Amino acid sequence: MRAAVATGPNAPLALDDRDVPEPGPGEVLVKVTACGVCFSDLNLLQGHYPFARFPVVPGHEITGVVTAAGEGVTWPEVGTAVGAQFLYDSCGHCDYCVRGDQILCPSKRITGVVTDGGYAEYAVLKAGYVTPLPAGLDPVAAAPLMCAGLTAFNGLRQGGARAGARIAVIGAGGIGALAIRYAAAMGARVAVIGRSAHGAEQAKNMGAELYVATAETDPAQALKSWDGGADLILNAAPSTDAAAAALGGLAPDGTLLLCGYGPEPLVLPTQPMVLNRLHVAANPSGSPHDLRDTLAFSAAHDILPDITPITLDDAPATLDAMAAGTAHGRRVITFS
Repeated sequence: MRAAVATGPNAPLALDDRDVPEPGPGEVLVKVTACGVCFSDLNLLQGHYPFARFPVVPGHEITGVVTAAGEGVTWPEVGTAVGAQFLYDSCGHCDYCVRGDQILCPSKRITGVVTDGGYAEYAVLKAGYVTPLPAGLDPVAAAPLMCAGLTAFNGLRQGGARAGARIAVIGAGGIGALAIRYAAAMGARVAVIGRSAHGAEQAKNMGAELYVATAETDPAQALKSWDGGADLILNAAPSTDAAAAALGGLAPDGTLLLCGYGPEPLVLPTQPMVLNRLHVAANPSGSPHDLRDTLAFSAAHDILPDITPITLDDAPATLDAMAAGTAHGRRVITFS
């Protein structure tokens, strides 16, 4: 099978021919249909994960079909269309695992970082950590839902999203665009914070009632003028400073939630937080039950990202463009 392999930090992605792996006990072999190209894959190549294992096949936004099952596996059955996510597996017995918060397990392993992922024609995955795809869901367009969609949907839930709430989303990229659409489908009022006015029309088309261009307006002041502020600000931008700049736009008892962040530390003014009982949190993707809910909600509300299919051969150039800041839109590797 053909595969793309990360050989080490700051080394180019290598294309290789490998034997098709065999599933072991508790594992399934998945013929990969599609795998999204995520900024986390770029972080891997740039050496931002000290726990990474090299060489490794990147990719954690995987859709495919189960073609073989290892010893002891009775579900999912061969022929089932499934998705796989950032979380490869966890210990299964700690308090976090037994309550369904496997993403918080101290012993969790990450797909495409510690174990081989979806930049290959076949992937071996843990049977209990793949998720059946809802009937009719396009497996190519749905690939980014396994990470960007899951992170956005679960972030909104962790932040207390509800009908009628005022929710501001910083950034309208991979995670942000889905967060905007999910929030609108949940019945929330949505504001979008972007750098320039060029994103206003797109934001309105996705369901936002307010657009704030930070090049022209202070985001905190603009949100405060929005009926007293946002109940939830979800940062989907790769900038911690962007999140901090919007904090003053929270309504009392509001929450600033980081799904995106940068290398800079989060520095916030203490007194306004205390006086207004503000909350700050972060969300690292989600657990298997969160992905089931994400896919079900996406299918019910016909929410899929706009994607551009590419081949495995295009993956190195795509990641280079992402590193250079010249890539636009979501790229998804497809396998025939």
